[in-house]
Amino acid sequence: MGILEYALLFFVVVGGGWLAFRYSDGAQQALKLALSFSGAYILGITIMHLMPGVFEQGGHAASFWILAGFFTQLLLEQLSRGVEHGHVHVHQHGRRSFAVQVMLGLSLHAFLEGLPLTYFEEFHAAHHQHEEGEYQLLLGILLHKLPAAFALVALLLQSGFDRRVVWGCLLVFAAMSPLGAFSASYLSVSGAQVANLLGFVIGSFLHISTTILFEADDTHQHRVSWRKLSVILLGIGLALAADLF
Repeated sequence: MGILEYALLFFVVVGGGWLAFRYSDGAQQALKLALSFSGAYILGITIMHLMPGVFEQGGHAASFWILAGFFTQLLLEQLSRGVEHGHVHVHQHGRRSFAVQVMLGLSLHAFLEGLPLTYFEEFHAAHHQHEEGEYQLLLGILLHKLPAAFALVALLLQSGFDRRVVWGCLLVFAAMSPLGAFSASYLSVSGAQVANLLGFVIGSFLHISTTILFEADDTHQHRVSWRKLSVILLGIGLALAADLF
């Protein structure tokens, strides 16, 4: 991980939150489309790029780490209330305990996501994949962090929090994935342990992406609008293109 990747992890999240300060009242439809695209892309890279290498390196044990990541994400969403996949539901009306609860869940999730980024380049090269593939995990994280930051800021603003408090929460959230990656750079881990970390993130990605895609059905009648279907296909197509080229 170089300084550019750390900067991207931080400033993309800040940018997503800044958009919510400007457009939170009129951008819900655009947010849903962006989430559908990111969910499809994350699902695509998880299945086509991340899982094969993890099972090759980690063997059958990788299954347990994937399940652990999936159910850890399920537990974290009890704290974050689904903000990481775009939920903006206001029931607490500005209670500070609610903000602490949401930030705790989001921050833990973001920190855990950042841990394997430091080792992914070496892991990726060891499995003879395309050179540009080292950025696929980073791009997947960025694509769901941006709408998550938008949803976080919109939620806190609608809950009545002061803008300075909201900015503080946004900056903490933006710093967590870079902090996870930076912390991992001081750890000495084996290839199998990197595979375990990636398996954990894969489980988290599977939960987030499938939840987003299930929620793409706004009518709850097992139908998705053509606009959402188009952006879902675009996200899957981008993941396929990364594999082919």
